[in-house]
Amino acid sequence: MMHDRHGRGRRALRSIVGLTLAGMMLSLPAPAFAYKIFVSNEGDNTMTVLDSASMEVIETVPVGQRPRGITITNDGKYVLLCASDDDTVQMIDAETYKVVATLPSGPDPELFVLDPDGRLLYIANEDDNLVTVVNVEERSLVSEIPVGVEPEGMGVSPDGSVIVNTSETTSMAHFIDAETHEITDNVLVDSRPRFAEFKHDGSEVWVSAEIGGTVSVIDTAAHEVTHKITFDIPGLRPEAIQPVGVRITGDDKTAFVALGPANRVAIVNAETYEVEEYLLVGQRVWQLAFSPDESLLFSTNGISNDISVIDVADREVIKSIQVGRLPWGVVTTSE
Repeated sequence: MMHDRHGRGRRALRSIVGLTLAGMMLSLPAPAFAYKIFVSNEGDNTMTVLDSASMEVIETVPVGQRPRGITITNDGKYVLLCASDDDTVQMIDAETYKVVATLPSGPDPELFVLDPDGRLLYIANEDDNLVTVVNVEERSLVSEIPVGVEPEGMGVSPDGSVIVNTSETTSMAHFIDAETHEITDNVLVDSRPRFAEFKHDGSEVWVSAEIGGTVSVIDTAAHEVTHKITFDIPGLRPEAIQPVGVRITGDDKTAFVALGPANRVAIVNAETYEVEEYLLVGQRVWQLAFSPDESLLFSTNGISNDISVIDVADREVIKSIQVGRLPWGVVTTSE
């Protein structure tokens, strides 16, 4: 009889536990929506497509020669990709991965930025010291803006009124009026500036200097450098620390900086400008992109031919995924 009572008790307990677990599962939030991750591979003229649900490669797409800068249209329909050695920007269907058009980019396009409404694309042309402005909807040339020597980084203010271009050899950030397409100011930064990233409130633009080893924080109202962020990693020579890609969270509280051959991503307090942590990623980390909900950050690691997946909240690298040769740029989109 005791055995039967114990059996009935265990069955009752299992039933209660089962109901409790079922209730817990019903109360859990729905999983985040799926999206795709696109990576330009400079070394083998391909674009890798990854699925966020499985975090696996689902397609390797042949593209133009020396693909570098990559972004996506606001409606998520087209990937835009700088085919630098073909002197063009390719417009690629985000579902079929077919090239549907080429845009008149000017020679050697490297990086670009879309204005907030997604209509105009501002392209840095490294070889001829120009920023080319293209109407994406009409697929037509709008204007060409002379800037400094070897332009690369492109940033746009949240309201779309100001464009910033960085010129590597001139070591300047050029402020450009979006209406007139005229340079309104030039701000000297450290050697070989590579990237320009605005805060979401428009108050600052952060410019990374690869050879200078710093990030300059520029006040967008005064056009003055207000802070210089430096990096110090025990065991590494200063010249190995080369800031390139920069991304700032939507709340403007945290910045992530790719440090090139240092193989680290720096986490910076964007309010105090203090470096809080370094994350070890793949070799020669170059560019960065957030997932749509900013829960993850992806880094392209050119020498190890992979991307690192960083958990933003936990501040840890959770996965490494092999892609093509010399991965350069990365962008994500919702499906």
